[in-house]
Amino acid sequence: MGSAGVHIVCVALGVLGLIGTIVCCAVPRWRVSSFTGSNIVTAQSTGQQQCKNYDSLLVLPVDLQAARAMIIIACMLSSLCILMLFCGADFTTCIENEDVKPKIGLVSGIGMILSGLLVIIAVSWAAHNVVRDFNDPLVHANQKKELGACIFVGWGTGVLLLLAGGLLCCFSRPNSGSGGTAKYYSNSAASAPNKNYV
Repeated sequence: MGSAGVHIVCVALGVLGLIGTIVCCAVPRWRVSSFTGSNIVTAQSTGQQQCKNYDSLLVLPVDLQAARAMIIIACMLSSLCILMLFCGADFTTCIENEDVKPKIGLVSGIGMILSGLLVIIAVSWAAHNVVRDFNDPLVHANQKKELGACIFVGWGTGVLLLLAGGLLCCFSRPNSGSGGTAKYYSNSAASAPNKNYV
């Protein structure tokens, strides 16, 4: 089973990843207005920000709707995995059975890897669409956007969750004690009892 220090590091990485995922979901900075040619779309030199309010989630583009769903699922999954890790970590006594703790750590690690992949897929998809539209000559100059801060936070968050999950999967292996080993018997003639048949 993994040491308590590795589990503490994994909990810290998981909490940082969860905070970053929540920031990606809550802050509306996935796409920002850009400087295109001689047009300044927003007054970025004065630090002002123009946000467009959406009355409904269905008004958002399809990629942002899917990205938001993936980010929310990643938030819930990483929260659940952190709670499971607290229960099954070496530095807690919530579960006394030492055979179950590595399995809980392994499940938490797999969940963190999945949530990290969800975050990376969501922000990479949104970033791809922003770059594609920015380089498209058919898109009007006033509609071109640049990558926002949440894209970069999402990439960092995904790496943190992948790292935490990978460490948990590596260091949460069940002990290979003698409790669950099977005994094998050979079928050789030397081990068979001698019987005289008539």
